[in-house]
Amino acid sequence: MGIFLGLLVSYLLGSFPTAYLMGRWRKGIDIRQEGSHNMGAMNTLYRVGVFEGIMVLLIDIAKGLGAVLFVQWLDQSLAIQMLAGATVILGHIYPVFLKFRGGKGGATCIGVLFALMPQGIPIYLALFALILIISRFITLAYSVSLWVFPVVAWLVYESSSMVTYSIGLLIVLGLRYVPRAMQIRSTAGGWNRALFRRNLKERF
Repeated sequence: MGIFLGLLVSYLLGSFPTAYLMGRWRKGIDIRQEGSHNMGAMNTLYRVGVFEGIMVLLIDIAKGLGAVLFVQWLDQSLAIQMLAGATVILGHIYPVFLKFRGGKGGATCIGVLFALMPQGIPIYLALFALILIISRFITLAYSVSLWVFPVVAWLVYESSSMVTYSIGLLIVLGLRYVPRAMQIRSTAGGWNRALFRRNLKERF
């Protein structure tokens, strides 16, 4: 019963459509029809506002964090905690409240990995800041920085299961970003300009 409750809550947490609700509330728009058409923090930041984008980012991270912490509170095993992490991300990508059309799951994945491997948080934040300073590309910075977690799982937690799990999550999420990455490259006119931007506001 605890497993069922944990996974149900995880999916419903993931399904909470933060970006969609923020777009409707602040601008009366469907964020899935604007900009990159992604129901995520960055599209909200560019199409609705900086404050709104930050709030979406924090809430979506909290969804992943909350799902894993809830299952931990239920005293479930690491395997169930990892399953809850995958379930909350699945909920974000396929939300029941929006006919299973959601976002890519990046911010929610951050929350999941933060909850499972909290010792990796300062390393992640340091790498994120470094890449952001060099590239001025927020999405690139937070997505590439996530690859510290398989290393942390190996060197700090010494857990082969978490190494495999974190790599699996990141590969699945990376594949979801491939179409958008190719679109950015085409619009920017090449990888160099796409990856290294003149400022934080530049977007392709």
